Amino acid sequence: MEAAPDLSAVSALTLQVDLLQLPPEIPAPGAPALRGVLDRLFTHWLSLPDTVALVGCLAQKAKTSGGLAGCGMLPSMMMQGGANVPPLSPRSPRLARRPSGVGGGHSHRSASPLRPSTARAAKEIIPQFYFRDGRPPPYEQKRQCISGVEQLFTGHSNGLRIQEFRMVTRELCKIPSFFTTVLFAKIDKDNTGFVTREAFMDFWVNSNMMNMDTETQVFTILKQHDHDYLTKEDFKPLLRDLLDNHPGLEFLKSTPEFQERYAETVVYRIFYCLSRIGSGLLTLRELKRGNLLDALRHADDEEDINKVLRYFSYEHFYVIYCKFWELDTDHDFFIDKENLIKYGNHALTYRIVDRIFSEVPRKFTSKVAGKMCYEDFVHFILSEEDKSSVPSQDYWFKCIDLDGNNILTHNELQYFFEEQLHRMECMAQEPVLFEDILCQLVDMIGPEDDTFFTIKDYRRCKLSGHFFNVLFNLNKFMAFESRDPFLIRQMREEPSLTDWDRFARREYIRLAMEEDGEDASNASGDVWDESLESPF
Repeated sequence: MEAAPDLSAVSALTLQVDLLQLPPEIPAPGAPALRGVLDRLFTHWLSLPDTVALVGCLAQKAKTSGGLAGCGMLPSMMMQGGANVPPLSPRSPRLARRPSGVGGGHSHRSASPLRPSTARAAKEIIPQFYFRDGRPPPYEQKRQCISGVEQLFTGHSNGLRIQEFRMVTRELCKIPSFFTTVLFAKIDKDNTGFVTREAFMDFWVNSNMMNMDTETQVFTILKQHDHDYLTKEDFKPLLRDLLDNHPGLEFLKSTPEFQERYAETVVYRIFYCLSRIGSGLLTLRELKRGNLLDALRHADDEEDINKVLRYFSYEHFYVIYCKFWELDTDHDFFIDKENLIKYGNHALTYRIVDRIFSEVPRKFTSKVAGKMCYEDFVHFILSEEDKSSVPSQDYWFKCIDLDGNNILTHNELQYFFEEQLHRMECMAQEPVLFEDILCQLVDMIGPEDDTFFTIKDYRRCKLSGHFFNVLFNLNKFMAFESRDPFLIRQMREEPSLTDWDRFARREYIRLAMEEDGEDASNASGDVWDESLESPF
């Protein structure tokens, strides 16, 4: 390897300042004139003989050996102290090609690396992806909407009254007609009794309401302006419209007090199924995950309200209210422990009732200590009669979880089964050892860890309801053990019905027969094991 040139060689690279034709004063950094000065300096350096030889040597070495260390023309300033210099990339664009200005003696401005290329690619335009009020609707969709508005508002120069506006809600907005009252009030802010074409266009088209998904539309219509959630009060106009306009509820108009109870029950059922947090508030995400809109559309198309099993069935309301009234012996609209222990012909154990009234699974909304109000009872009966639903699983899991560590240990299960075992002995039933029951429960649920149960284990199992019945509901436990094959076949024939649907249907028949003074024995008793799940 050749030795690096000494410092005397650097004098050969000295720039000839007089040939650069520099201005008397060097422009300040960032000034436009500085670019021309730098270009002339670089061009002059490239035209020096030693520079030409250096560039040629480097290019040749890059082609032959791929390295630059063997080139003897490297300036000594790049080899200070004799240290080795790592090789430059052979693909470097500044070394792999020779600028056209070398040897020509005149400047070639486009070859300067200090000058940006004039052929720079056009600036990429990123389309807008965030819209505060939602993405504007496509032109064709907006045109069709405006055409529909013109058609429905033609001949109504003063605007539409609320009954005339129902067609707009259903046909133009594509939401159930029961939103008419609340939607009308949202647009008619001055309570004039009319909604004009301009007011509707401003609310529905110009604010991009028409471009939202249906769940977001109804959420925006129902909620208060400064809220990002729904309360039970927000559903009152919706239920008022349903009661006033659904043909299946027309008979209730003569009993306003039961209209109010029906509306309350529907709202309680909605929040029981959709509000997983249990805060009494309903978020947009929870509304989207539920089936409320499907139930409302079903109610809008179905004249028989009892066929709308989700939330709105009057027969379901009748069963819930009558069961509450039967337990509330003093009719003060509150239930205590002694009242609840009578539920289902004394089906529940004292220990599980104590846990319910300790408000572990759910805080009571009643303001009276040790008392359960009607809303609390709705949550209880829905959880008791359909233990396969997600809210019910959460409800009973919290009851059994004595230490609140989100797992159920064998000791906790044994604590609740002890009372069941004692009751079986009192009824002259053959007792079942807890060890045998525990083996059955483990086989039934199939937990990830056999030493404890988690809520995820119950989510995967279709027999979670029977698991809880074994621990604290003796009647259902015994009914499941002696289940009727005919009833099992009946369950298979109606797989779309839930345990709650079957229970409510049987109880309504029983209550109706009692109301007519008929024998209701065939509609009650052991028949209700039809609502239980089968392992077959």
